[in-house]
Amino acid sequence: MPENDSFLERSDFHRTILDQLNEGVYLVDRQRNIVYWNHGAERITGYSSAEVVGSSCADNILIHVDDAGRSLCNIACPLEFTMGDQQTREAAVYLHHKQGHRVPVLVRTAPLRDDAGRVIGGIEVFSENRDQSTLSEEIETLRRLALQDQLTEIGNRRYTEMALQSRHSEWTRYGWTYGVLMMDIDHFKGFNDTYGHDIGDRVLKMVATTLASNIRIHDTVGRWGGEEFLVVLEKITPMELAARAERLRMLVAASGLTLHDDPVSVTISTGGSLASANDAIEDVVKRADMLLYQSKESGRNRCTIEQAK
Repeated sequence: MPENDSFLERSDFHRTILDQLNEGVYLVDRQRNIVYWNHGAERITGYSSAEVVGSSCADNILIHVDDAGRSLCNIACPLEFTMGDQQTREAAVYLHHKQGHRVPVLVRTAPLRDDAGRVIGGIEVFSENRDQSTLSEEIETLRRLALQDQLTEIGNRRYTEMALQSRHSEWTRYGWTYGVLMMDIDHFKGFNDTYGHDIGDRVLKMVATTLASNIRIHDTVGRWGGEEFLVVLEKITPMELAARAERLRMLVAASGLTLHDDPVSVTISTGGSLASANDAIEDVVKRADMLLYQSKESGRNRCTIEQAK
């Protein structure tokens, strides 16, 4: 983008305004080179302005994926389409945080024009697509009640067991069904042996953050033990349970760390079950655990969900 075409380069006033926003904002020229990256974008993504300005958004910095796990940066980039047809767009996607986990965001794109009305670039505004105030309150509650797993900073096993008790009580009293997803990181022992426990800890945090960031606000995820995680979902149908399990599986597989310029990722295997008549909590969890091992035996990186009875 020529210098005299960039309104940001002509006015520090616009920079000051954009840097006050909680939302992430970045601007690209017609070749999709990033020319501006605000403070909100730094906070949401973990990438500083110095790390991204001058690179191309097609370089897969944020590696946007949709609900189906498709990478949008090279095949369906909303910003590229907007610069082409000059139509604004809005989409719910999942960006790749610098720490490796997936963050749900709502993106909005618009064309940028010069004084003659010619399209000279595009702007994308993105915001976290969940109730952050509620999430912050939940994290503070976990800390206060010592229910937080110290490594991953999500709920620990005691916290998850309490969520199970609450959902099971609602099931027996009101018939509000609930589901359980038992998840295990595939080949985690071998991963630790190869990369060391420090990197293994980073992977556990990455998976935990991806799961916690992408469940419904009234659902619960906790570290069950080791590399196992348990998600408790309230008021859920078998079809919804399968869909949410698959989405979480896809988002973990699409997450990753960079070690010495090499991408490193992991997958999870999942078993899912729903509460049935006369079930104890242990029955629901045990069935999910058995189905998890079916996923392992079937090749890993897959979900095995209990069929409706």
